[in-house]
Amino acid sequence: MAAYPDYPVSTQRLRLRPFTRGDVDAVFAYRRLEAVARYLFDGPLSRDECAMAVQQRTGQVALDVEGDKIVLAVELAENNCVIGEMSLIWRNVEARQGELGWILDPAHQGQGFATEAANAMLDLAFGPCDMHRVSARCHTANAPSWRLMERLGMRREAHFREHAAFKGGWDEEFVYAMLWPEWNAMRREQAAD
Repeated sequence: MAAYPDYPVSTQRLRLRPFTRGDVDAVFAYRRLEAVARYLFDGPLSRDECAMAVQQRTGQVALDVEGDKIVLAVELAENNCVIGEMSLIWRNVEARQGELGWILDPAHQGQGFATEAANAMLDLAFGPCDMHRVSARCHTANAPSWRLMERLGMRREAHFREHAAFKGGWDEEFVYAMLWPEWNAMRREQAAD
């Protein structure tokens, strides 16, 4: 089933919306940092590379065929400041599987923004996108990411040891996932509180 969500997706403090060409400087502010690139497959990005990435992201707003991505800018509702990005990749159409990802400016970490934005993306994935299972993955040393997955209610399903070459060494990766019934039960419990 194809998904063409309505935007923006609003939460208490955030708006998740399609990228625009005007977001290049905001993206460059965090994607140029080594601390951000540390666990990503690419290194810190130049402004030109950010401009190309933002241009690509402007069209990643719907799921039509397997492999499509929704990549949204995360902005603070109070001042429209872009503080990161969230992604949802359609990994398997027949099995209704997706993968969630995120990048957040370190200046805005530790304030619950990633949890708020990721919960909104799970609602999008299990709601309008009609997914059955959503996974997320991270390097095992990236404790903020795997702790986020646990706060979201995802369960650790795998620990891949030295499974891929990564920046001159070996990648160690955790994979977490959540099923639609788990998400549904969690949202019903939250609504009852």
